[in-house]
Amino acid sequence: MNATTLPAAPNSDRDLKDARADRGFRWLVTAASLFVLVSLVAVAFSMIWGGREALQKFGVGFLFSKDWNPVELTFGALVPIYGTIVTALIAMIIAVPVSFGIAMFLTEIAPKWLRGPVGAAIELLAGIPSIIYGMWGLFVLVPVLSEHVYPWIDENMGQWPLVGALFSGPPIGLGMLTAGIVLAIMVIPFISSVMREVFLTVPGRLKESSYALGSTRWEVVWDVVLPYTRSAVIGGIFLGLGRALGETMAVTFVLGNAHELTASLLMPGNSIAATIANEFAEADSDMYRSALILLGFVLFLVTFVVLAAARLMLRQLAKKEGN
Repeated sequence: MNATTLPAAPNSDRDLKDARADRGFRWLVTAASLFVLVSLVAVAFSMIWGGREALQKFGVGFLFSKDWNPVELTFGALVPIYGTIVTALIAMIIAVPVSFGIAMFLTEIAPKWLRGPVGAAIELLAGIPSIIYGMWGLFVLVPVLSEHVYPWIDENMGQWPLVGALFSGPPIGLGMLTAGIVLAIMVIPFISSVMREVFLTVPGRLKESSYALGSTRWEVVWDVVLPYTRSAVIGGIFLGLGRALGETMAVTFVLGNAHELTASLLMPGNSIAATIANEFAEADSDMYRSALILLGFVLFLVTFVVLAAARLMLRQLAKKEGN
């Protein structure tokens, strides 16, 4: 007796709905990704178009000129670029070790009852508006530094060979070092939070095995925790660097807003964001506004280069790790 072959059942309405929903979801997330790219290109194009007048007049020399004279309509971006990079580097030199210490304390040393309050305090610091940091820096930090810290630095460290020029100058309190300190305080919550979260992902068995072999707590962190979380830690550091490069209001309060190129960290300076914030409302000519918009495009390029370097570094680390 031949077996009866049953016909294949047609697709149900539910399968068709699932297929349509899947296609719709795919188009939705694709549109979201394209929206980010389109927005990025649109922002860059709008800034370069708004700064075309200054770009046509000054050309590439705009990046290397330290002149900034709105009266004679002569503009250069060297001083703001220098101030932006120097203050961000100062912030990272201070913030990275402190953030590492905070993350190490919260994950390896602090008792459990203390980890919650300290972690919550760090997250609250991240939520404070930047203008509050700027006001605190101007009214609290600047007087303390000008009266008690910078005079000692100028008297003692300003006489050192080679690096003495970095620490000499009038102790007025406003300057690139002050801006770097304020930026460091601002980015510490971001970097330390990332480090703390990635340190918690390290399997306990790895650390316990290292302790069992006689390693100290520092050796466990340096030889086990950091190699395991290296890529994420570097990503968090560059996240903080991106925040430091683009910060506006806090830097504007304490940087001094002086278009002077100086090696001293105690002297007032300027940054790209601070220059735009201070002078855009006062720009009374098309060339002046065009120079400020072009300066914004330069900040866009600086941030893009930094983030691209971070991605390249993370990719190289992933290759070395075999991923």
